[in-house]
Amino acid sequence: MSRADGDPLPRWKRLVDLICCVLAFPFLVLLTVLVGLVMKLLSPGVIFFRQERVGLNGRRFKIYKFRTMQVGADTSGHQQHFARLMRSHVPMQKLDARGDARLIPGAWILRTTGLDELPQIVNVWRGEMSIVGPRPCIPYEYEQYTAEQRERCRSVPGLTGLWQVSGKNRTTFDEMIRLDRAYGDRRSLGLDLWIIVRTIPALCIQYVDVTRARRAARQAALAAIPEQTVPDALPGALLRSDPSP
Repeated sequence: MSRADGDPLPRWKRLVDLICCVLAFPFLVLLTVLVGLVMKLLSPGVIFFRQERVGLNGRRFKIYKFRTMQVGADTSGHQQHFARLMRSHVPMQKLDARGDARLIPGAWILRTTGLDELPQIVNVWRGEMSIVGPRPCIPYEYEQYTAEQRERCRSVPGLTGLWQVSGKNRTTFDEMIRLDRAYGDRRSLGLDLWIIVRTIPALCIQYVDVTRARRAARQAALAAIPEQTVPDALPGALLRSDPSP
């Protein structure tokens, strides 16, 4: 079944969404309990985070996520990072890969594995999102899109999608746009099922990539620290092993 412009969420797609929501709900409950316990110890505050996103044809709605950042975290750094990604044609790696001071301890694991997005099954249940589709962008990102780039929003946004299983952090911004537009043209039950099956392996690869990038960033930071050396000549009193005067 090909994409129908007048039917952005056909019956077969809605059925797949509802089945996935029912299957994912027990995992959401369990994960909410675990994340709640961790946050109580490491970062007091709300468990869930709501954020405005842009969906089908530019419509705005609120998505749900597990909170992974300190309360009141500044977003200006992310806005600058996104602007660089749009211009530079480099892989779309998150700030997490280099270490983001705004994150609560261990939150990078939730973000890298996509578990922080699991509460969005509520958005899927409500019909604001689908299991498969382009990721809903933040309003300040959408405002920078050209008319051609905004065509990625002609499909209902999703938890996973063609871009996510085609390299994601290894792709550039332009490649993301191309893949999301291609999904809108080729959408079918078979393609959605193929993307769902490919999602877990893609997340595993993403986890390995981010882990390696974080390790490399730590090693680079350590290499930049000058070695502490003992001066060639020190006062005799400091060199004596006997602490008595």
